[in-house]
Amino acid sequence: MTEDEVVNVAVEWAAAEGWNPGLSDGYCFYRADTNGFFIGLLDGEPIACISAVAYDSDFGFLGFYIVKPEYRGKGYGLQIWNAATDYLKEHNTALDGVVEQQHNYKKSGFRLAYNNIRYAGKSAKSNETFGNIIPLNDVSFEEILHYDLKLFPASRPAFLKCWAQIPGSVSLASVGNNSITGYCVLRECRNGYKFGPLFADDADISNKLFLSACNLLDKDTAVYLDTPEVNPEAVSLAESYGMTKVFQTARMYTKSQPEININKIFGLTTFELG
Repeated sequence: MTEDEVVNVAVEWAAAEGWNPGLSDGYCFYRADTNGFFIGLLDGEPIACISAVAYDSDFGFLGFYIVKPEYRGKGYGLQIWNAATDYLKEHNTALDGVVEQQHNYKKSGFRLAYNNIRYAGKSAKSNETFGNIIPLNDVSFEEILHYDLKLFPASRPAFLKCWAQIPGSVSLASVGNNSITGYCVLRECRNGYKFGPLFADDADISNKLFLSACNLLDKDTAVYLDTPEVNPEAVSLAESYGMTKVFQTARMYTKSQPEININKIFGLTTFELG
């Protein structure tokens, strides 16, 4: 896919499927790997898409796996799936798949690691202010990249440089002892705003980032948070503000689960790119 196709085909199809993509997702997604987006054409008509982003030589992520409804069940999805998995065949490849499709992904060599839960609610409001929460752009990009690499399986500079500056988003960092102790991005979507990521050294910091970001939104704005079910403090954060489960995915890998501290992941970046 070209960048235009990512923005105007893949993202639009995702919106039609009810995935509620961010308004600027396609532009940043494409920068993660300009060769990692595939489109299936039938007589020149786009009928299928998938992303297979290679973050480095070791880790990749599959997403945007969509076939237009009228072409499903005819083998076209399998063709584009095979092209994507072949592109990442040497990588430890991850995906966030529909739970009901786990058995199909297992046939392609994926193994379940844990489930992720999408929570939906309204923007929480607090009269508190937190002096250690600052705009993300007040922190050097090198610091952001270094902190992110602790909690994501690969370095993703091109993506993060775009992601940290999404127009209309709220991007914050927590600092302490002259270093980052957490950061979050809250971006505008077709409906409301979606956190991603929300990374923090502990539950207290994640709560401060969450509240500080929500305080910058209008009252009762819809907000979404994608949490790893295996991090009980992430689940507790969402539920403590009355957020409810609306969707669930199965995080799966073709090789081993990366050695990152999942207890510091309070919100995933995206279901599409990990």
